[in-house]
Amino acid sequence: MTAFARVEVKGDWGNAVWEIRSVNQRFLETYFRLPEQFRSMEPVLRERFRKALNRGKVECGLRFSANPAAKGKLALNKELAAQLLEHANWLNEQTLNSQVNPFEIMRWPGVMEAEETDMDAIQADILAGFDQALKDFIAARASEGVNMKALIEQRLEGITEQAEKVKAHMPEIIQWQKDRIVEKFNDAGIEPESGRVEQELVLLAQKMDVDEEIDRLFSHVKETRSILKKGGPQGRRLDFMMQEFNREANTLGSKSINADITNSAVELKVLIEQMREQIQNIE
Repeated sequence: MTAFARVEVKGDWGNAVWEIRSVNQRFLETYFRLPEQFRSMEPVLRERFRKALNRGKVECGLRFSANPAAKGKLALNKELAAQLLEHANWLNEQTLNSQVNPFEIMRWPGVMEAEETDMDAIQADILAGFDQALKDFIAARASEGVNMKALIEQRLEGITEQAEKVKAHMPEIIQWQKDRIVEKFNDAGIEPESGRVEQELVLLAQKMDVDEEIDRLFSHVKETRSILKKGGPQGRRLDFMMQEFNREANTLGSKSINADITNSAVELKVLIEQMREQIQNIE
């Protein structure tokens, strides 16, 4: 399901921005764009997505900016510096008292050291921001789901309308076909045998019988509405229902001998395809 969420996290250490977006996908796929120092968080993030989502191609990105003023204070290793100065003074005496540059002493490895940044504390703050972004992301998907539910229910109303239309027209269509058969016998100058017309009509009625398909369409509409009312991840069940709708629409179209029934079968296919496209966005 398409959705987007953005959360900014700020602290003494700097700021970070989470962005989560998703597009249609039958299964769950997660992709991450994380700064190198936070790559170790990826398994944790992937597991949190797995627990919260079932479908979708999800992209998760983190932008991190450190606060230069928050870097650890410099510490002087006085003991090491004193040893270096002692040796430097001895060298000065041996080289006609040349002056020692103190910055040269400070650049010596180990003389000046910066305190290490507490990465555990920073990661804890950033993970809290991720949890908020994930919460907002799920809320956005839920809001989108409500809109899709309304669209699907509109299509279900259309399917019910077409099914009722076909059911109401069937007696008229059978009578129209009966008149055609009698007319063909008359045009050919053939006096049908007793019961011959009725026999033909029985065979035709069996071939044209769409009551079973209409009843199943009504049943599928009822079941689909029940699934929508349950809420939660129902995308796969709705996918299955679309297959069942298609089966009945195809059978109805194959039995049609009337333009009105054909038009209804085509309209059913259009409504079902519109629902199927929307359902691809539902978890």
